[in-house]
Amino acid sequence: MSAHWRLDQQTALITGASKGIGAACARELVALGADLLLVARDPGPLESLQDELEAAYPQRQIRVFSADLAESEDRLALMDWVVDLGTDLHLLINNAGGNVSKPALDYSRGELLELIELNLLSAFELSRLFHPQLAAHGRGAIVNVGSVSGLTHVRSGAPYGMTKGALHQLTRNLACEWAADGIRVNAVAPWYIRTGRTEGVLADPAYLEEVLERTPMGRIGEPAEVAAAVAFLCL
Repeated sequence: MSAHWRLDQQTALITGASKGIGAACARELVALGADLLLVARDPGPLESLQDELEAAYPQRQIRVFSADLAESEDRLALMDWVVDLGTDLHLLINNAGGNVSKPALDYSRGELLELIELNLLSAFELSRLFHPQLAAHGRGAIVNVGSVSGLTHVRSGAPYGMTKGALHQLTRNLACEWAADGIRVNAVAPWYIRTGRTEGVLADPAYLEEVLERTPMGRIGEPAEVAAAVAFLCL
């Protein structure tokens, strides 16, 4: 494989890394030679993924940190952890996110604020916190994991679509603002992907049929397909 298509000697921080798209990104980037800093709320699946990847790629450094990125204190704790490691940071994958799907009138203020914190403000704050490290190399990259729901209506709920739409606009702004710092900022916008978050709604035959009717390839996407797009934007 050409050196232009490798990530050797680069370190990637991936949020929401314990499962789904985040775990797929971890597998994709480590296969391309990157060392990994993996972050998620639940330490159990995170440590299982660490064991899997260390067994498959013993030459790579894979470290994990448990944090709830909806909490500002945990975001600061994550930054302190990375600084204390003394490792360079080249890539930031803002994948952490969540959803509570219900009619717009049924959301409590607390639910709304938590979704904004996790889906949007975590990406904004982590990008700002790690800007100095990403800019230090003149070749840093941020990839934000957005969603088609940030571009058009799907039955994911208004707050989720709102936060993902704002995440896409954040990507556009930072891409222009930080280009002079040598930081490329991009986003992917997946449609329905086969993850734990979607398995419930896709188990409904009527809902699945509706989704497939709006999907040109007539099938549900896989996390590895999103991870391949993320990796391309890191190279």
